Amino acid sequence: MNKKQGVFFCAALVCLVLFALLTVVVLTVDVDAIGPEGSSIGLSSLNSKMHDAIPYNQFLYEMTELLGMLALLIAVAFALFGAVQLIRGRSFKAVDKDIYLLAALYVVAAASYVFFEIIVVNYRPVILVGEELEASFPSSHTLLAVTFIGSAMYQILRRIKRAAIKYSIFSLGSLFMTVTVIGRLLCGVHWFTDILGGLLLGAAILFAYIGACEKIR
Repeated sequence: MNKKQGVFFCAALVCLVLFALLTVVVLTVDVDAIGPEGSSIGLSSLNSKMHDAIPYNQFLYEMTELLGMLALLIAVAFALFGAVQLIRGRSFKAVDKDIYLLAALYVVAAASYVFFEIIVVNYRPVILVGEELEASFPSSHTLLAVTFIGSAMYQILRRIKRAAIKYSIFSLGSLFMTVTVIGRLLCGVHWFTDILGGLLLGAAILFAYIGACEKIR
């Protein structure tokens, strides 16, 4: 393992440990029934103050929903890229190893989402019209933005040589990710700890992915 790999794997471990600690804290510290229909929320004092300061914003909610769909489309594009390599090469060996690792990232992110839909830590602070209580921790859109957009940026930067194009892609991807995460916080459909949880878990998955890719560079 080289130094660069070690940095990314270490960062992944730190983020994962912090996420685990945050999850435990949310489940056990300052838990109070401040959520819709009397649902219990950890770190209730912090979360209630943040939520009171950030009311529901339909425009930002719908915007981040669209951004989430765009992130999924980017994942589909990379899946098609891998499929083209497979068809052209007529062998699984023809597909780049980092594309297989990207598929693994998608699986881990999806599995994390499903897990926290089943094992509910807390529910959203608002119930939208026509909907019911919905699992809220960690924020799936935040997780999606960090893992899918972050990995897409890494993939593109890894394959493009021209510095100007790399800078443009990095800037655009960073803006996309930032707007999604901040927009998800400001639209008022998540508790503050949901956003933080999505960031930490997403970063853990992304750093682990980059570390694995650096191993096969």
